[in-house]
Order: sequence, then structure tokens, then C-alpha cells
Amino acid sequence: MRISRSKVALAALAAALAIPALGQDKPESILPPGFGDPTPAPSAPRPRAVQPIRPEAAATPVARPVGPVIAPTLPDAPDAEPTPLETPTPTATPPAATDFAAFVRADMPAYARRSLAQVGVVGPAQGAMAADAFGRADGRYLETLMRRLNPPVASRWVSIALRRALLARVDTPRGVNGADFAAERAWLLVRMGESVAARAMVQAVDTEDYTPKMFVAAMQAALAAGDPAALCPAVEAGATLGAERGWILARAICAGLSGMPAKVQPLLTQARRSRLAGGVDLLLAQKVAGAGQSGRQAVTIEWDDVSQLTSWRYGLAMASGVEIPATLLATGTPAVDGWRALAPTLAPGVRAAAAELATARGILSSAALIDLYSAIDAGDDQSIAEAGIARDLRAGYDASDVAARADALKRLWDEPKTYEGRYARLVLTAGAAARLPQTLEKPDTDRIVASILSAGLDPRAMRWREKAERGSNAWALLTLVDPSEPVTSYDEVSAYAGANDSDGLKRRMFFAGLAGLGRMSASEVERGARTLGVRVGREDSWTRALNTAAVDREPGTVALLSAVGMQTRLWRGVSPEALYHIVRALRAVGLPGEAKMVAVEAMSRL
Repeated sequence: MRISRSKVALAALAAALAIPALGQDKPESILPPGFGDPTPAPSAPRPRAVQPIRPEAAATPVARPVGPVIAPTLPDAPDAEPTPLETPTPTATPPAATDFAAFVRADMPAYARRSLAQVGVVGPAQGAMAADAFGRADGRYLETLMRRLNPPVASRWVSIALRRALLARVDTPRGVNGADFAAERAWLLVRMGESVAARAMVQAVDTEDYTPKMFVAAMQAALAAGDPAALCPAVEAGATLGAERGWILARAICAGLSGMPAKVQPLLTQARRSRLAGGVDLLLAQKVAGAGQSGRQAVTIEWDDVSQLTSWRYGLAMASGVEIPATLLATGTPAVDGWRALAPTLAPGVRAAAAELATARGILSSAALIDLYSAIDAGDDQSIAEAGIARDLRAGYDASDVAARADALKRLWDEPKTYEGRYARLVLTAGAAARLPQTLEKPDTDRIVASILSAGLDPRAMRWREKAERGSNAWALLTLVDPSEPVTSYDEVSAYAGANDSDGLKRRMFFAGLAGLGRMSASEVERGARTLGVRVGREDSWTRALNTAAVDREPGTVALLSAVGMQTRLWRGVSPEALYHIVRALRAVGLPGEAKMVAVEAMSRL
């Protein structure tokens, strides 16, 4: 598998904004209502309308290969009100009289039971958002946004903010069951490639509180993590779903993993006779079941007749150590890259290509990717291409002289040929770039600064302020994060003449970032908007929803809506207007660091 492989981009979802008509005597303001005014204090709680977010137009769709990795419908809770968007028929709905708790009795005292009033994995002390991250937003409205979101999104930093919101131990919003809301969050994390986080979210709910929706999410999270044993605490109740053949086969798997091989074969035979599964799906279940104590089942998996990768095949192959052919992996969704990047059973050299893609999408940090290449560097096989990358990375940190360190970083930056690969290398080398001295002869200042800022190290990047030539990419990036210049004029924007900006998109993004960060006065924003044609004052349902969440101080809702407005793999699919609204909303809800990094990322990746 090559490190530089690319996926075809997803369709863009950006708001199409139009310039209002101008009067002949006095120009009509094109700024959003209330621009420059103090942010109003939150008003008394009011009902949030449950309505779909429909941007008035989207960017030109980009073709995407068809190859879903099992995309089951999460059933709506039986007592929930109808959702505003049409929901497909649930894959399975158990009989109303089924008592799931009867199958998962445990000797757990009442005081140890976890409440569904607040569900999540981590709190603010661990980097997640606060319990009121979704404020008074209606739960059905949030679930609709989550279900309709099509990741990965353009921005690495928006994806990171969204993960912080989804993992947070938050108050269950009104209108939904706590287990159902956790299931929607887990299912979105699975589709984002965040397999470990998704499994943790499922495990944050007691099995006796599982709903039909949670059973579906639990299956998908366990398979994405390559951990079918995670299904065993709820396997008996899950098997009663009937149509969910995965849970029925999981009974055989869990019997084998529990050291009860006598129960395995009858269950598999029953599944075969009832045609619940066959072929490679049944063989994989048999292989995993035989991995338990005293199983001793030798099963050979042949992929020749398999044309589509599903989450069942992926999860059981990973659990049993079966290698999946590259051609079959290519039929999966982008989420598979994240799953493989986080898979502990894969060798570091095998994980490297997926890990770089995962880093560009915000799943892995710079430190995690460095650790992976450090393991490759310490490994026995130094003939693979990944070992050469690891050696260059090591040279970027501890080469004998500064020039050799800089040359090693340039080799790493120059090698990737793909969009995501190039940005992943900037993130990989952020720490090494931050160690380069400003006395370096003929430095590649643009990429040095972009690399340092890709990991959020803006204080270290500011040391290059005097070395960045006015109008360059590095100068623009540092202008966005410079705390010593709280107010900037449009003249700074017009001075930008960075490389690779023949159509002026980077200049418009530079303006949108500065305006969204509150670094320009209302008059200067008006001037820039008219000159550049950036219609920051145009509203649609998405901008109104985002602004409402910002006024209501809901960082979780803002992160979710920001992702909704960035449903494209390429930053060219994100409009300057969308960037302006996203950056402004993030700053308004107390996420100024994320706001700066999103603005910087827009400039770095174009």
C-alpha cells in the first residue's frame, strides 16, 4: 500500500451566498445583522425549531466511488416524535414486548448504574467539551444533523472539535433517549473513522439500557475496532433482534471466545441451515469463534469471489489476523483508513499509509504519527519505503547540522503527490520544523510556518515573523495568529500575493479568516467584501442555524454545524463565506484557538 494513495473527494456542502443589490445614492450594508455589536447575553430558554438544514446551494459535486462499509439505518426510538427529514425504514425493530433487560441481568448494585441523563466518555479535564455543550438544542434536531453528516470533512481542526463534542459527557438533550443520543454519536464517530472513540461511546451506556438503535451502533463500533468480543455483554439481547444476523452469529463467536467450543458448531450449523450467512461471512465467524480456548478450528479464508468490503468482513478479518487484499480495501469508505490507522493488530509499516490519511483528517495527532514512524525506524525491516520516511524524520530532528535537518524536512514535504498526503507531512514534521533556527540560510519559510501551525504551535511559529516576506504565504498565516495586531486593515489583505493563487481564492480566504476572527473593523470588512466579492451578509438556513447556536453559547452544536458546512474532502469546496461564518461562530462560543487554526488551515491547504 502506497503512502501517497488518494481517495476521490466527497461532495461539497457549502452555503451559496449572493451579493445584495446596491443602492445608487448610499450603498446598502452587506454585513450580517449585528456585526461589530457586543454579543448579546443568552435570553431565556426558547424552543429550538426542529428543522432540516438546507443550504441554498452546494458546490459542484465531486464524484465518489460507491463502496459502503455496511451502512445500517439506526432505528428511531419508538416514542420519539417524527424527525423532520425522511428516515429510511429501520433494519430491524424488536417486538414491543421484548424485555432486553431480562437478557443482561447483572449483579450490579443500583448505585453503580449509570444515568442516561448525562452520557459520554470524558469531561473538560480530559479535553472534551462541557456538559452543556449542546445547550437547549432539541435532541431530534441534533440527531438529524448527525445522521445526515457525510464525513470526512474538509477541515482537520473542525473534525477535532467535533470529536471533542461527540465524546463529551453531556446532558441528554430534550426530546430523545440518552442511549439513542449516544448511539447516534457513536455511529457518526464510526463514519468519521474514529473506531476507538466510537467503541468507548457505546461502552458508556449500561447494556441493560440498550435500545434498538444502540444495538445497531454497538455492532458497527465493535466491528470498526476489530473487537467482536465487545459484543459479548449484550449478545443474548442483541440476538433477539431477529433480522440482525450479525448478533445471531455473534452468539457463536462469543461462545468460542468464552471457552465453550461445544456450543459453537450447533450455532453455526443453525445459521447455515437458516441461510443467515454463508461463504466468507460464515467462515470468518467460524475462524474468530475458533480462536477461543480449546477451539482449535483451522479455517482458510479465500477472498477471490468477494467483491465488496463490509464492516462484518473487515472487523472479523482484523480480529482473526486475516490479511485483507488491497483491492478489497479500496472498495470501502474513507472511514476504513481511520479504522486501520488505529488498529493495534496491524504492523506499523502496514498502518503508515492509512495513518497519514487519518492524520490529515484529524484522527491522529502529530505526536501519534511520530510515534508510529519511530516504531518503524526501530523495526527489523529497513528495506520498506516507510523506513526511509522514518529515517528522514529522524534526520529532521537530530541531523549533525541545521542544513541537513532542513533538507530532510524538504524531502518529506516534496515526496507526497496527493492532497491529503502533503498536509499530513506538514503535521508529521511540525515539531522538527519548530526546532529550526531563524538563522537558517535560505529557509523554506512558507512551509516551515505552515508545518508549525498545522499542530497548533502558534507561539513557536511567531518567531519567524520577521523572516516572513510581506505578502507571502508565511506572512499571511502569521498575520492570522499574531496576537500583537488585534485590528487589521484591508490594506493587509490587498498586500497578500502568495504563491498558487491564480484565481484569488487564497486572498478571499485570508480576508474571510481575518474578518471572522474579529480582526477587522466593520467598515474595513465592508470594504473588503465589496472589493473581493465575498458575500458575508447573505443568509440561508445553515448560516441562521450556526449563528443561533453561537448566540446561545452551544459549542457542540457549532462544531456539528461547522462540519455540516464542510462536507467535502477538498478545501476548494469550502466557500470564503462559509469559512467566515464558521470561524466567527467558533470564536463566539469560546473556541478561539480552533477558530484561528481553521483559518490557518484554509490558507495552508489551498
